[in-house]
Amino acid sequence: MAHKSILVALALAIATTEFGSVATTAGQTPLQPQDLFGLSLASTPQVRPDSSLIAYVRKSNDVMTDMAHNSVWLVDPKTRFQFQVSSGAADSTQPKWSANGDRLAYVRATKGTAADILIYKPSDQTTTLVARVERSPGHLAWSPDGRSIAFIMTEPHPDDVLGAPLVKPPGANWAEPLLVVGNVAYRSDGVGALKPGNAHVFVVATAGTANTTAGAPRQLTTGKYDDDGPLAWTPDGTALVFTSKRGTDWQRDPLRNSLFRVQVADGAMTRLSTVEGPYASPSFSFDGRHLAYTGFTDRYRGYENRRLFVADADGGHPRMLAGDLDRSLEDPVWSADDRSIYAKYTDRGVTKVARIDVASGKRVEVATGLGGDGFDLPYSGGDFSVGHDGTLAFTSSTSDRPPELSIVRKGRATQLTRLNAALLDRRSLGRVEALAVKSSFDGAPVDAWLVLPPAFDPARKYPMILEIHGGPYASYGPGFATDGQLYAAAGYVVVYANPRGSTSYGDAFANGIEHSYPGTDYDDLMSTVDAVVAKGIVDPARLFVTGGSGGGVLTAWIVGKTHRFRAAVAQKPVINWSSEVLTSDIYPWMAKYWFGKMPWEDPQKYWALSPLSLVGNITTPTLVVVGDQDIRTPVPESEQLYGALQLRGVPTGLVKVPGAFHDMAARPSHAAAKASAVLAWFARYDVGAATPTQVTAR
Repeated sequence: MAHKSILVALALAIATTEFGSVATTAGQTPLQPQDLFGLSLASTPQVRPDSSLIAYVRKSNDVMTDMAHNSVWLVDPKTRFQFQVSSGAADSTQPKWSANGDRLAYVRATKGTAADILIYKPSDQTTTLVARVERSPGHLAWSPDGRSIAFIMTEPHPDDVLGAPLVKPPGANWAEPLLVVGNVAYRSDGVGALKPGNAHVFVVATAGTANTTAGAPRQLTTGKYDDDGPLAWTPDGTALVFTSKRGTDWQRDPLRNSLFRVQVADGAMTRLSTVEGPYASPSFSFDGRHLAYTGFTDRYRGYENRRLFVADADGGHPRMLAGDLDRSLEDPVWSADDRSIYAKYTDRGVTKVARIDVASGKRVEVATGLGGDGFDLPYSGGDFSVGHDGTLAFTSSTSDRPPELSIVRKGRATQLTRLNAALLDRRSLGRVEALAVKSSFDGAPVDAWLVLPPAFDPARKYPMILEIHGGPYASYGPGFATDGQLYAAAGYVVVYANPRGSTSYGDAFANGIEHSYPGTDYDDLMSTVDAVVAKGIVDPARLFVTGGSGGGVLTAWIVGKTHRFRAAVAQKPVINWSSEVLTSDIYPWMAKYWFGKMPWEDPQKYWALSPLSLVGNITTPTLVVVGDQDIRTPVPESEQLYGALQLRGVPTGLVKVPGAFHDMAARPSHAAAKASAVLAWFARYDVGAATPTQVTAR
């Protein structure tokens, strides 16, 4: 409760003293924390085969439930008229058109863990219940004849038991039974403890009665292995291709998998890929002669580009397409004439879609500026879909708007939705502009962006916030982000960058921190700060730093290396790598890929790269923020930093976000309160502030 009260106090303090303090255009006001409840975004577009309709998922924050809800919508690309397909308050996701476009399948979450697979028929606007399952299905895939839908779902196993169970008397109130863990992967961030079981391929007939009768799915694959999607039907409808981890000791080697084909009639299995690797996204050409997929040769490095391959239908004679592109290619989709493959990739923080000629490998950019499925931070990402006539739908994002639904038709891009116009047209937002940086380490170019306060005055010197992305193998781009906009609304120049380790710049740049993280990324970030100071728009005595996850690691590392920042907020950081790599939910691969050795094999290396090793140097007032259910960067990592700083007498505070996993911004109120807490902490130590906010953290 004490931690919660700190969060509330910080939020209230900054809400009353900082937000709204920046002059803006007449009739407009800066973005406010309360505005987060009014935001929506588009994701998962699905073009009807004849391109006459486009389905998408609308994610909308709801002020009454403090949750983001998903609903399925249809848009007419000619008239831009749209209407909601799904009904009720339950989350609806995964829209998928049948092969001839007469029906749209989607998944609706029901009470508890159950879910419905539903089919909507546009011709008569009826909805049919196909199946009700106890566990959420994923990767829906229609059979070519439309008579079946395949999906991935977990088959539960009985809980492990050690010892003879006691018999509880009728009516007795006993404690919960012992939880016995035996699997390598026994929990997952965002989910918590995992029930014993394995993910397998299922298929269900699509014949059903409107909203009344549900079919019984049939399981096609079995065994103590995990199967995964996306699923690809063979064009004749007799088999499915999928990814599976069926190698020896696969739980301890989680990136090793292969492509398999399963016969729908009898479950007979055939392995298609001859070399084990992280293969995914199988997709058959329309004539059935070729199979496209993505993957790479695993060299146990922190990052590898995902390559695009085309093989014979049986997996033979694979060849790489666009091998000269030093970027990851994902989500391959065949053109209707089988001459091209569409795939997305991220280049210097901006996600794009290319059309790649199958014969020559020549690629043409067809869409750019895709936006990811989040509000708070400007991570690269996005979704797309292609109709038979080449109409391409994608989620488009700009610096002043969350992702919207757009299309490209005959080379012309058109935005179909304006989901946030009613709110954001009334807000004066911070302008986002690119900043060129050269690293002091080796002169390498580093991409960075500034978010300027509304009504920015270049003659003034503003306080500055360095905001650092996580991953570390990820990238920011010039998209919309509520954190940056809220910081700018409070009067800060915000800068964020893609330092060494960031993706979308090639594998050499990403692996610049291989087995040395943190490392040269620190130099890149300090060079970014120097570049902002050199512009003359910020006060070098009023610098602040924050970041989450990998950005939390670097925040703690930075304040251990330099005293140039007035205050810091380390969000969900890693402080001690030895404890992190053995307690995170992704521990089976973290040590192997990021360090090359286990902590007991090279303890000195682990210690040298741990921010805890630098804590004796820290004098910067540092707030630590973490979700109290976080198991990606577990809570004790944050508690170690807080405890160490308390013992040293460095001003510090610990904020735990109640009920939050690693994604502390999953609930709008938490996203707003977290940003407010960051600003309140900085305001307390801002020597240039007219009235510093006084906050006591205990």
